[in-house]
Amino acid sequence: MNSWQKRVLEKLLPERFPILKWVMILMLVLSLTSCGEKADSQEVSTGHSENSPKISQISKQFSEISPPSVIQELRTILEAYQPQVTIVTPQPDEVFPGNKVTASFQVKDLPIFKDPQLQLGPHLQVILDNQPYIPVYDLNQPLVLPDLSPGTHTLRVFASRPWDESFKNEGAYAQTTFHVFTKTDDNNPDPKLPLLTYSHPQGSYGAEPILLDFYLTNAPLHLVGKENTDDKFSDWRIRSTINGESFIFDRWQAVYLKGFRPGQNWVKLEFLDNQGNPFKNAFNTTVRLIDYQPKGKDTLSRILRGELTADEVRPVVDQNYKFTPTPTPSVEKTPEIQPKVEKEPIPETEIPKESQTQPEKPKLEVPTAVPSPTLPPTLPEIIQSPIAEPQPTVTPTPESTPLPEKVIPQSTKPRLGGFFNRRAGKVPTPQTPVAPSPSLPPTLPEIIQSPESEIITPTPESTPLPKTTDPDREKPELTKDAQLQLLR
Repeated sequence: MNSWQKRVLEKLLPERFPILKWVMILMLVLSLTSCGEKADSQEVSTGHSENSPKISQISKQFSEISPPSVIQELRTILEAYQPQVTIVTPQPDEVFPGNKVTASFQVKDLPIFKDPQLQLGPHLQVILDNQPYIPVYDLNQPLVLPDLSPGTHTLRVFASRPWDESFKNEGAYAQTTFHVFTKTDDNNPDPKLPLLTYSHPQGSYGAEPILLDFYLTNAPLHLVGKENTDDKFSDWRIRSTINGESFIFDRWQAVYLKGFRPGQNWVKLEFLDNQGNPFKNAFNTTVRLIDYQPKGKDTLSRILRGELTADEVRPVVDQNYKFTPTPTPSVEKTPEIQPKVEKEPIPETEIPKESQTQPEKPKLEVPTAVPSPTLPPTLPEIIQSPIAEPQPTVTPTPESTPLPEKVIPQSTKPRLGGFFNRRAGKVPTPQTPVAPSPSLPPTLPEIIQSPESEIITPTPESTPLPKTTDPDREKPELTKDAQLQLLR
């Protein structure tokens, strides 16, 4: 006892009760001693509540965790059942004349079926000798056991939940021993001694935790066994060894483990007596090889990972239950109406019919001039001289500017009076039209007079003559008054 504990007791107990003080000290010492002994124990007790979220490290590599929440919820639905299993055939000690045996079973107080969608349901685990179990989901179909070796064989059957946990109530297990051709000592356990039946793990797994489960026969409860100290298996244990790591269970219940490595793992179960030695009886020591591949897609793997809800998995425990998923309100997207873009018609360029077939012929009529950036939009009208006398045209010099693209033929009618021509001593010569130049802009040519002609300056009273729209050339026309003045 520590010094502080003594001081506490001295304050709590008066000096006049020394006997009571020493009794309290003795009780405290005994309690501390018992706690130390429990701490030094290396056994793993699995007597905690199945619904407890406890996680305990049972070895360097493996830890025990609570069952998945979906399994805990569905387990309560099956608690109302107490299955009673009976082997109809073969009968105990029956001898078969051939190596093919047909087995049939009967089960009360538990529906046996498999959900067609989830591929799980309450079933029977049938174990021939100590081989891996065979699941049975239909009692109406007999189980055929072919190619049996001659000698003695034992058939063990127990009811199982959809996720392979065994029912452990009285009557959920049945056993029979039969013979093929003759009796032998093999595969013949003593029905009066404790018997360990290996259940899981077995086969392939796609998720953790992995179930470790077994069935015990003729193994008394620990409280009852302690009363009979002469019984050598009153304080039995189950030793489990996985990949070389061992741990011991002192309770009979399903255990969920984590820590398996991907790929192959080996599991060994042993029934131990009071001294911790393997208790000898047929099948009391079993070894299985399993394959663990994470990310499995089967229903059990999805349950272990928590990907399915209890309502979704309930059809595996209730044959009449139909799961109807809750419709999720979906927001319908209104299709976006895209405005139609109407294409504007491309204006067709009006092409004269004549220009489509043959080049345009020169016309005598003066066409309406198209406005250009350099010319005014409208040209003045041609004002002809009222003089009836014909007037010859002035022939431009060779340095005259080329004519525009559209050339109107020069009229043979003289514009100016013959007076100017007679005075100048020139005879009017008709001018030949010049072909249009495609490379020159359509500008009107200026009138270039001969150096021998006289330039007449109009008087101030005379009105200036407008420019003619004749595309060949532009030249002033004299009024009647100007001509009379020149004749004088």
